[in-house]
Amino acid sequence: MKSNLTRREMLLGSAGAIAGLTFLSSCTPESRKSSCCGKVSGAKGFKIGACDWSLGKGSDVKAMKVAKELNLDGVQISLGNYENKMHLRRPEIQRAYFEACEEYNVEVGSIAIGALNGYPYKSDAIAEEWVWDSIDVAKAMNQKVVLLAFFGKGDLKNDKAGTDEVVRRLKRAAPKAEKAGVYLAVESTLSAREHMDIIDRVGSSAVKVYYDVGNSHEGGYDIYKEIRFLGDNICEFHAKDYKNIFGKGKVDFVKVRRAMDDIGYRGWIQIEGYCPLGMMESYRQDEQYLRTVFPPKV
Repeated sequence: MKSNLTRREMLLGSAGAIAGLTFLSSCTPESRKSSCCGKVSGAKGFKIGACDWSLGKGSDVKAMKVAKELNLDGVQISLGNYENKMHLRRPEIQRAYFEACEEYNVEVGSIAIGALNGYPYKSDAIAEEWVWDSIDVAKAMNQKVVLLAFFGKGDLKNDKAGTDEVVRRLKRAAPKAEKAGVYLAVESTLSAREHMDIIDRVGSSAVKVYYDVGNSHEGGYDIYKEIRFLGDNICEFHAKDYKNIFGKGKVDFVKVRRAMDDIGYRGWIQIEGYCPLGMMESYRQDEQYLRTVFPPKV
């Protein structure tokens, strides 16, 4: 074991070297066959994870330990924040996640740039830099999905000029993402049709939707119809039900599963839940419930 770790340390000396490895989200023979999103080859069911920020460990490798304690398969990790300069761009931070995955036997499910809510992709130059660099990070860490957040200051609803600029920027980034095999996943307050308008205008297979069932339900959308409408334009899901433990609230996860079956979705479902019982107990119950609806093998 010691000699293997030494070899890994040498190989992980640069982001380019990391790209030559299979990140430890694929530490088992079964997971080596799969990717981290959508219609995955070799993955017959679902993986249940959680967002590092909702675990109280935003942009913190300690989220992997919490995931282990909650019996989760993995974590959606943050690229970073403004203060740490999107530190996942640094090889030593990538290495820390690699080692934590091995220590706790959990996976990195996908990458997210939540800081875009405060530094909007539609208007901030630094946001465009982050998205551009996130493609390199995703490739280095063998990830397929980068969530681009469009809430708060970054909201696109009823903002034609902002949406037009997002389309322009995505057109610039999409060829690089296509080449890297990475999805740039838009999560926003927009309807399914408005999301599809962005996808159609960009015209790239690298631009997808990150679908949050709780946000969309709260926004008044028919989530079961929207999932079917978007189909394989959805690359990953957030599980959420405002102020409720899963299975006891407004979102019918059984109907969500039927819609996923109809579009052929198998892959990650990341909990971004509310915590009426406190974080640990709420997430334990949410994880246990989701396993009954979204099993690892179907």
